[in-house]
Amino acid sequence: MACGEGQTPRPRPSRGRGAGRVVVLLAAWLLGLCCRAAGERIRYAIPEELGRGSLVGPLARDLGLSPAELPARKLRVVSAAKKQLKYFSVSEESGELYVSERLDREEMCGEAASCSVSFEALVENPLNVFHVHVDIQDVNDNSPRFLQDTFQLEINELTSSGARFSLGAAEDPDVGSNSLQGYELEANKYFEVEMKEKQDGKKFAELVLHRALDRESEQSVRLVLTALDGGDPPRSGTAQLCINVTDANDNPPVFAQDRYQVSLREDALPGSTVLNVSASDADAGTNARITYGFGKMPKKVLDKFVVDAETGIITLKEELDYEDIHMFSLELVARDGGGLVAHCEVEVEVLDVNDNAPEITILSVSSPVPEDAPAGTVVALLNVNDADSGENGDVRCELSGEAPLSLVASSGGSYKVLTGSALDREQASEHRVRVVARDRGSPSLWSSAELVLEVSDVNDNAPVFEEAAYSAYVSENNAAGAAVVRVVARDADAGANGRVSYWLAGGSAGAAPYVSVEARSGAVYAQRSFDYEQCREFTVAVRAQDGGAPARSSTATVRVFVLDRNDNAPRVLWPPAGTAGPEPSSSSSSSSSSSSSSSVAFEVVPRSAEAGYLVGKVVAVDADAGRNAWLSYELVQAAEPALFRVGLHSGEVRTARAVSERDAAKQRLVAVVKDHGQPALSATATLHVVLAESLQEALPELSERAAGADSPAELQFYLVLALALLSALFLLSVALAVLARLRRAGPPAVLRCLDAQRFSVPGAAFPADFCEGTLPYSYNLCVAPGRALPEPAWPPPPVPSLPAEELLAGEPCGERSPSPSAGPAQPPARPDAPQVCKPERYRSAPSPFFFPSLCSE
Repeated sequence: MACGEGQTPRPRPSRGRGAGRVVVLLAAWLLGLCCRAAGERIRYAIPEELGRGSLVGPLARDLGLSPAELPARKLRVVSAAKKQLKYFSVSEESGELYVSERLDREEMCGEAASCSVSFEALVENPLNVFHVHVDIQDVNDNSPRFLQDTFQLEINELTSSGARFSLGAAEDPDVGSNSLQGYELEANKYFEVEMKEKQDGKKFAELVLHRALDRESEQSVRLVLTALDGGDPPRSGTAQLCINVTDANDNPPVFAQDRYQVSLREDALPGSTVLNVSASDADAGTNARITYGFGKMPKKVLDKFVVDAETGIITLKEELDYEDIHMFSLELVARDGGGLVAHCEVEVEVLDVNDNAPEITILSVSSPVPEDAPAGTVVALLNVNDADSGENGDVRCELSGEAPLSLVASSGGSYKVLTGSALDREQASEHRVRVVARDRGSPSLWSSAELVLEVSDVNDNAPVFEEAAYSAYVSENNAAGAAVVRVVARDADAGANGRVSYWLAGGSAGAAPYVSVEARSGAVYAQRSFDYEQCREFTVAVRAQDGGAPARSSTATVRVFVLDRNDNAPRVLWPPAGTAGPEPSSSSSSSSSSSSSSSVAFEVVPRSAEAGYLVGKVVAVDADAGRNAWLSYELVQAAEPALFRVGLHSGEVRTARAVSERDAAKQRLVAVVKDHGQPALSATATLHVVLAESLQEALPELSERAAGADSPAELQFYLVLALALLSALFLLSVALAVLARLRRAGPPAVLRCLDAQRFSVPGAAFPADFCEGTLPYSYNLCVAPGRALPEPAWPPPPVPSLPAEELLAGEPCGERSPSPSAGPAQPPARPDAPQVCKPERYRSAPSPFFFPSLCSE
């Protein structure tokens, strides 16, 4: 029967195959469920060909996570090799690992003895990574298959028994017991089949001739070759053997070696010579002419190499890639002209070249990181992979850049980026580092990836004022709401932690009502108009606080100085305001008061007074300060302008020349007191002077004035004056009687002032409510020395209206104690000024006179 005709392959029966496969799948699935995480590596084992949605294992439970923790921990799977993630997924609700795509071990791992998928399980809060390893177990889902359905053989009839003919190997993608286990040949009388195993474990079939052929009796033989695996149930594949019997060719070709080994670098260029093989044939003629070719091999091998049919030189056809295939097995066939063939195997080992740079994959970054995160906090997870092998795939990682970060290696090419020290957002709000991965190949290859870590703010800085103490100067009489000063505090924090607000936090007593502070800008405003005469300076404390939680604050002191303005006109203390008539308005001040009084004070000047005689003193004060309180005096009106002069700074009224008989007995002097402010303010004082040798001589002048006065006020004044004089005369008489009685026992200390002869006009009397001012000096005029009466003589009799108690109440100069209501103590009189005694003011009636005390010196 001719080859290819008549017979069909007979498949082997499959008894119980379906039930056996179910048992294998169930056992493998149960093995995966029993897997538990060990340390940081979780391992599962599942059979291949599981359908989508099949359970792999309770991943969350194996990681020690409860279902309540899953939403916060955000369990998910990641991998640097993204194509592996398509096979598995994790449930967000239960945390169980499922198959998301059909698993085909042969497609995933090819002919490898073991097949597994590795990826990382990533959890957050805190951030950590676990390595998951899923072993894919083989299932006998592939039948052995020959590379060709029909084998054509030509065997010479003279071929002796024992001749062997290689039939090649059947392919079975399964591994282990599920892979190819043997061959069977259909029963016949000429041939047997034997299985041979190569060093790489491949099992191929050899056809053995155990009985000589006879072309005349049988020109061809057709047999069925069966390949069997060891699965349960077993699977098989068949091919037809078509053997044509030819005439004799006694000697087949013979290769120099049955097996060749050659190494080739993966960067070898196409066209490079791989190996030159040769075979010999003892025959002659056409039976000895040998041609070379490849046997039946996979297409991916045939695409890489080509052999010259005449010379047997094997040449590289395409570029090699060690990472794709690192070993090729070539079957070379030598055929002579008579049809006899010889076989040899050429193993081509591909040598790895460092042609792959490390690949860096940033799995997760915790950004931003709070600046108070402790050292050692995990902020990022990396995975580094190098497709090369050996030293070419041995990778070391490091961080490049100035940042408080460190890199710690984990298992499976993973790295953790940790904080190496405390972070400070105020120094650096962002850290940029480069992760550099470098292999150990020669030359070394490297790659890098930038890692950006933001630092979030924590309220760790209190506001800081630009100045610890502020000074502000505000003129008095300012408008309410006027800006005083602006305080500025800066906070190095960000957002609400750096948003500063201000408020008052105390200060000097009573200072709070004076100012207010704007919360946002720090501007300090006056709450009221300031008065230098009431408050010259005050201090407030301003607190600056940020908006953090908890808040931080600091305090600065604001000292406000009130500047004086010339807003107070001079105030005349002497002569009293009641003695002044209508006053002319000053040149630069507002109109002065023009009220008059019925009481008039007089200064008595003897007509024998020489030039420079002290008539009186204009005493004035100014409530302002500085130049605004510097006073000058000027005589602006006088009946005899040449007779009197006034001291520019002292206010003392003195005679400019000697008094003459032609001068009027009554003189009215008007002095103006002016300060040095801008503009200047002034006041006027009116002084009445009577030129007479004694008070008795001056009385007619006073009576003439009383007689000529028609107003009821003046009449009442003189009636009161007469009553006062009568009372004074009575009291003086009693006092003299007492003195005469006491004289016999020795003069008492109270009468030591009776030696003076001349009376003086009293000095200035200051009101009790006066607190401060600028008095140049105070004085009390005393009788000039050398005018005392002789020892046996008594002083002239006093005027009738002078009370005796007034005389007895007189005090020696410098011995009178200040009255509690007399205001501040006056400075001592200048050495060149005349000595003055200050009398007590007569208060019982509105008298126009202020009587002098008697001086003993």
